[in-house]
Amino acid sequence: MKNEIVLYLVLSILVIGCSSDKQSQEELPFIDVSKEYPEKRIDLTNIADVTYVHLSSKNDDYLFRGSIDYVTENSIVVIDRSSHSLLFFSKDGNPTSRFNRRGQGPEEYTDAASVMYDEEKDDVFVSPDFSDHIMVYSSAGAYKRKITLPQININGQMALFDDQSILVYDNTKLWQTIVQNNSADKITFTEQVVDSSFFLISKTDGAILEYIQLPNKNIDLSYKDLGGAFIGQISYGRVRKCPEGLFLYNPETDTVFLYNKDKSLTPYMHKKPLLSDYNPMTVMDICMDVGRFQFMSVYPYLESGKSPSPKYYMRDKETGKIFRQKITLPDYQGKDFYINPRLSNYYEKEYHFELDFTELEEAYNENKLSGKLKELVASLLKEEDANNVFVFVDFHH
Repeated sequence: MKNEIVLYLVLSILVIGCSSDKQSQEELPFIDVSKEYPEKRIDLTNIADVTYVHLSSKNDDYLFRGSIDYVTENSIVVIDRSSHSLLFFSKDGNPTSRFNRRGQGPEEYTDAASVMYDEEKDDVFVSPDFSDHIMVYSSAGAYKRKITLPQININGQMALFDDQSILVYDNTKLWQTIVQNNSADKITFTEQVVDSSFFLISKTDGAILEYIQLPNKNIDLSYKDLGGAFIGQISYGRVRKCPEGLFLYNPETDTVFLYNKDKSLTPYMHKKPLLSDYNPMTVMDICMDVGRFQFMSVYPYLESGKSPSPKYYMRDKETGKIFRQKITLPDYQGKDFYINPRLSNYYEKEYHFELDFTELEEAYNENKLSGKLKELVASLLKEEDANNVFVFVDFHH
């Protein structure tokens, strides 16, 4: 009788636990990709403060090919893709510093594939492509140190987490699994890979400080050509800053997790139906949570050589309603905008759009511009060369 009571209690705990997990999952915000959500036109100035910024090109040293790569509270960082120089601007677009340490020397980088900037410590973290290290400089280009990564980072993603650590998403294990699954021959990788896709490393020397285990499923999201041959992986958003810490995401598991500043991990948002339950497979990218809204993008999974075309959604946190984005700017007639949550290396509550200067010039001549945007473009038409114009968006709380 006593054993029966104990067994009953254990089963009760298990049932309660499963019910609790199911209930907590159902209480999470979600998007149902099997539904058609209505489109809603939103005036951007009604949900955010908008500022037009031109990264000054009066000095030829600050003309660049590329886009904004990193934004902090007070600074804008750009990698000039033509020279691999790093350019620094104030938030109003004025140049503040630049450097180029490209080369083969011990204090140089082979290329500048990505950048992170700790403004408080004036640490600039430069990551070469397909490398096993990060180079650290001041914003004036003074060499500080080299951080050795646990392994070569193949198309990984990183974010500054706290004073001591950087959060790394490393897809080496996923990449190896996909290659093995899509190869006619048996492939054995001799290099030992780290135990987790997500982990914290030291800002000082790259030592692994902590593994972060997210649920994962063995779902192959690589894409193939029309003949079925393996081509590569789609680079879904895996890490994104937010005021509470970081959003972490494995699209294979349909759930975005919040990794808090206290290092706790909690489910935050999910997609349904599950990838494995819906045909054709539809993948949600990482979300962005700012002000009153959550912004999401959804990609139909395609087994072809073409990149999938996203659909952009936004969820009103006050009403719970979801709708397709159609964002307009009063100063730019006839132009629609979409907020893509994948824009990740960023100050937590901001976003930006890039406006091609040639298109702006045409819109100006067609009298489609007004207000401060028109004034800015008019002043830039006098310049021989001009960088593109950026719309900085600071969402209302």
